[in-house]
Amino acid sequence: MRQTFKLQSLSYRPLNSQLCANQISRFSSLTKSSKPSPHSKKTQEHQLKGHAEIKTSNSLFKEITEILGADVLIQDKTPYGFFISRETQVGDNEITGEFKYCEKGVCGNAELNKGLPKEGSLLSFGDIKVEALNETDVSAVVQEITGIVRTENCEALMKERLDNVGFQLDPEVVEKVLKRCYKVPHLAYRFFNWVKTKDGFCHTTKTYNTMLYTAGEAREFSMVDLLLEEMEKCSCEKDIKTWTILIRQYGKAKLIGKALLVFEKMRKSGYEPDLEVYEVMLHSLCNAGKGEITLEFYKEMVQREIEPNLSLYKMLLNCLAKSGDVSAVQSVADDMIRVSQIPEHDVHVCVLKSYCVAGRIREALELIRDLKNKETQLDYEFSETLVKGLCRANRIADALEIVEIMKRKYFVDGKVYGIIINGYLRRKELSKALDLFQSMKEFGHWPATSTYTELMQHLFRSNEYQKGRELYDEMLERGVEIDSVAVMAIVAGHVRQDHISEAWEVFETMEDKGIKPTQNSYSIFIKELCKVLRTDEIIKVLDKMQASKMFIRDEIFEGVISCMEKKGEMDNIRKAKQMYRICRLHSLNDEISRNDLSREEELHVDSNCNEPVQGRMDGNTVKSLSKAYDEQDLREILRILSLEDWPIIQDTLEKCTIQFTPELVAETLRNCSMHGNTALHFFAWVGKQNCFCQTTETYNMAMKISGRGKDFKHMRGLFYEMRRKGFLIPPDTWAIMIMQYGRTGLTEIALKIFGEMKASGCNPNDSTYKYLIICLCGRKGRKVDEAIKIFQEMIRAGHVPDKELVGTYLCCLCEVGKLLEARKSIDSLCKAGFTVPASYSLYIRALCRAGMLEEALSLADQVSTEKTTLDRYTHGSLVHGLLQKGRLEEALAKVDSMKQVGINPTVHVYTSLIVHFFKEKQASKALEIFESMKQERCEPTIVTYSALIRGYMDTENVIEAWNVFHSLREKGPAPDFKTYSMFISCLCRAGKSEEAVQLLSDMMDNGIVPSNVNFRTVFFGLNREGKQSLAQTVLQKKWALTSKRKFS
Repeated sequence: MRQTFKLQSLSYRPLNSQLCANQISRFSSLTKSSKPSPHSKKTQEHQLKGHAEIKTSNSLFKEITEILGADVLIQDKTPYGFFISRETQVGDNEITGEFKYCEKGVCGNAELNKGLPKEGSLLSFGDIKVEALNETDVSAVVQEITGIVRTENCEALMKERLDNVGFQLDPEVVEKVLKRCYKVPHLAYRFFNWVKTKDGFCHTTKTYNTMLYTAGEAREFSMVDLLLEEMEKCSCEKDIKTWTILIRQYGKAKLIGKALLVFEKMRKSGYEPDLEVYEVMLHSLCNAGKGEITLEFYKEMVQREIEPNLSLYKMLLNCLAKSGDVSAVQSVADDMIRVSQIPEHDVHVCVLKSYCVAGRIREALELIRDLKNKETQLDYEFSETLVKGLCRANRIADALEIVEIMKRKYFVDGKVYGIIINGYLRRKELSKALDLFQSMKEFGHWPATSTYTELMQHLFRSNEYQKGRELYDEMLERGVEIDSVAVMAIVAGHVRQDHISEAWEVFETMEDKGIKPTQNSYSIFIKELCKVLRTDEIIKVLDKMQASKMFIRDEIFEGVISCMEKKGEMDNIRKAKQMYRICRLHSLNDEISRNDLSREEELHVDSNCNEPVQGRMDGNTVKSLSKAYDEQDLREILRILSLEDWPIIQDTLEKCTIQFTPELVAETLRNCSMHGNTALHFFAWVGKQNCFCQTTETYNMAMKISGRGKDFKHMRGLFYEMRRKGFLIPPDTWAIMIMQYGRTGLTEIALKIFGEMKASGCNPNDSTYKYLIICLCGRKGRKVDEAIKIFQEMIRAGHVPDKELVGTYLCCLCEVGKLLEARKSIDSLCKAGFTVPASYSLYIRALCRAGMLEEALSLADQVSTEKTTLDRYTHGSLVHGLLQKGRLEEALAKVDSMKQVGINPTVHVYTSLIVHFFKEKQASKALEIFESMKQERCEPTIVTYSALIRGYMDTENVIEAWNVFHSLREKGPAPDFKTYSMFISCLCRAGKSEEAVQLLSDMMDNGIVPSNVNFRTVFFGLNREGKQSLAQTVLQKKWALTSKRKFS
């Protein structure tokens, strides 16, 4: 949402008097839908009626409401839109099946989608079409060999037993055995290596493909490399399926660089990509958020006349909408209509949904306006989609306006109300959700099962047990269809109130209602019982699971045993451990002896491997009933940790009855990162509690907190403690230490740690390389030669750097004059998958930032490939560079030339012009640019507002600078560290250091830690102004903050 303000209407107010001043009336629809603020009723009424002051985006919304209200909307009877029965039940950070491509649903913890195979029972090889086993031919042989491979832990015994059976092994049998062993890749590989030693046997491309897929699924990429080397040595030819498997597995692991290299090798080997290869490649790129590369592959696909399917189109639209590339979204939409002959109505709905899921509400509204201008009929589905998108963007007030328009057309149903209710619940506004729920019933609309269920869940979490129970009774009375999610919601509510008998009564009547308890139903029951420490009841649930022949996951047993250890119930612990051993044994025997194993565990491969996952997503999007931690527990711990002294905190913690889990501890540490002393003492205390074990994640959070507080001794101590306790040290842990040392300029130590990491056998990942290179390129402790060496190593290892890393690296090379190395890096990036315009635009921007304008202009002229795209990417950097050199006329000419080809000035260009005119003491001209920027609907960023503040300070207009700052704090975007630091420096230079002291306090109140430079600037400024006592106060603040962030 665009945030704007009237510069002349704001009055100067010191920061500490701000709470007493009248707040400026909010005008945007986004603000209307935010959480209630302490405004008076009069102000709220003014917000609803004050359309005269509505700015650009709100005017657009008003126009859309008029469009929707003017038409006779036709309800679309086809089930194409959002399905409230499942889709509206999502959490704060979840995206529904219609909105997010190929993401696993979360309803699975209470109900599996009927008619679909259980996850893991059928695997997609993607590129291999495998026929069912011929039972009469080889099934008995395959079953017996599989049993030997999977039951023998000793390699020698396995080989002996396989030799004794004396079966004649051929590639078909070997392939089928490997497929049955995909869950145990190390055993599959052991059998794979054994069989190649037998006389007369030679692995085929099919057996290699099966083994490659199995290793890739287990993320055993070192095994993948060995298998590929073997294929080369044995002259075993790779086929299109081999290449597709490799691309798929690297893509799933987010190793995009390696996936791109494999794609290139495939082409060089003579294989041209088919539809499935492109699908796999595009799916991987979209999941990794590589919008630009995705678009290039899509264009190539279309040029080769390979037509995508609808699911691939939807995925592309979602990816491109998230990247904000409106022209690319429109281009894909045009292809859907022109090439694939998809009805225009369906295409427009897909585009609208993609904008809504990406949070691009302005683009969604503009789309509706454009469709109206083209006289396209806007039916019910458009309105419902827009309501859902507005709710997801936290604009419920706007969504209600759309609903009011829909009501006038007499077709609003329970689904739409359910969407609004879900929006309120996601904002924790339970009372408003209940009010709307009551209203919809009064209007004669029947709530869906999912609406009832989600309200019950929130009522139980809010300790409104009776109201939640009344809702369930109402469902039964009205004959609303009950599903397992609703049943488990009421079961969880009963357990939390310690009404165990009632919980059992509801649970056991599930089957009477035709609902079969699933593994996740049992899991929820057990987790709730663990919270109230009802261990005898837990044993009863486990007995029932075993009687139902239900597989019990390891994490369930771990939680149960931890709960029992907390109570010290050794008998129940022994029972649980015995159940665990029996469960493991039965699981293994069942897998081996199952008659239909060949059909359920064969690696069936289908070209539409993602469609079953999408199907599961459409039906399974209900929010989990049980989290790894309870929000109330988290709030209680944070309240305790906010107490003054650690002894008091520790005493209070000892008395509390909260069950600590690693997830709860990690989240607590994340919320206390500014208060390092308390957080680290809490970490040490909780690690000593019975039934609690630290995890890699909790150690990582504690190390981050120590490093941010520059408590490197304690950070290193935590690292050594992890080693002593036998924790596997992952790359992310090493990356944390490298980043914390490097960001303070201790790059020698960061390099030493990087060497230790590789010596320990741990391979660096993307994050490790990124943070090390960024540190080496920084102003503090810069080591350019080492950065070059490690960047090259990163590329060779198949890791693709992101834009931030590339930009920082190239800027560093340009600043030190290593232009040859910079040019070599560009060539490497192009080979790694970066497009030519993307690579060269980053290089040109780096040259401009380093003051090498002529070199940048020359390079821009030299590049002939995709010239239009390159101009679009680089015109902002070039304009900025020209303005820095004082070449205003050339900069404006550049802007005009881009307008002529349809490229409007970006926020970067406008901000550069504002900075230039303020620098030239032409404040009125700068403000004209700012106003024209708003009129062109180009949303200012925090950088733009920071430029205004700096410009006002440079022109000695302190009052207006404060006005801008106050507006940012009230309306957004919120000031960041750079904005605060800049404003502090400007105030101190202007002799207003006392006002800068207020900013230091404001930073800490907003969770931003002032740097030593911030404190030093204010301290010296106060001393210059003769305010020594206040300077000493600032110094004490700094010492107190330092002490508060360290363990000792």
